[in-house]
Amino acid sequence: MIDSDNPVVPQPGTEHPHPQGPAEQPKQRRARKNATTENIEEMGATEVPTAKTNIHVMTIIGQVEGHMVLPPQNKTTKYEHIMPQLVAIAQNNEIEGLLLLLNTVGGDVEAGLAISEMIASLPKPSVSIVLGGGHSIGVPVATSATYSFIVESATMTIHPIRLTGLVIGAQSSFDYLEKMQERVNKFVVSHSRISEKKWKELLYKTGELSRDIGTSVVGRDAVEMGLINEVGGIAQALAKLNQLIAAGKESKGLKQ
Repeated sequence: MIDSDNPVVPQPGTEHPHPQGPAEQPKQRRARKNATTENIEEMGATEVPTAKTNIHVMTIIGQVEGHMVLPPQNKTTKYEHIMPQLVAIAQNNEIEGLLLLLNTVGGDVEAGLAISEMIASLPKPSVSIVLGGGHSIGVPVATSATYSFIVESATMTIHPIRLTGLVIGAQSSFDYLEKMQERVNKFVVSHSRISEKKWKELLYKTGELSRDIGTSVVGRDAVEMGLINEVGGIAQALAKLNQLIAAGKESKGLKQ
């Protein structure tokens, strides 16, 4: 029983203004606000899923940025950020597969090829999905995965390497571009089902792209040409990646 003449006075620091528990301190509130702001800036969302998964999701979006820093208003994928991630994926035993989401206009050829070669050489299965677009150097990036998908509405633009203002118009420069183009050709042909003849036909086609040569293919056309393995979205890509992971485990078990 509480003595009305001698009410119990709570000790300083023990007050509970809310029935759920102690009030959130200003410092904690600021930390939570800063964390939320960082999530919005980095992830585009206020909450980041915390569930553990054996699949790492990587995005190649906007323009692939190489040695030259692009203007801040450009949406870019920096190759110096992607390459260490790929090394970490290869070394992390908890990650068993890579899901690659692409919506890119292309960009730096050498940076794109470097990313493509690293994905192709991963010791773990990978699956790519072309969403929106996988143009220019985005084509070899898409084909670098173990298995590739494209959604019905996505497009892929295939064209020769273009000259920029940084390239000197000398014979040696044209020879270099020719060799670079050959590297792209060999990579795409060796990492997809498209024939070299068909690839070069798409590459040097005239009349389809305004003020340029090349070809734009949509969804199912890319599959029929052998450039991409299958038409599909996230559900199909995840199912295929899990299938590849399971097959890899079974193969290792048989070898042991």
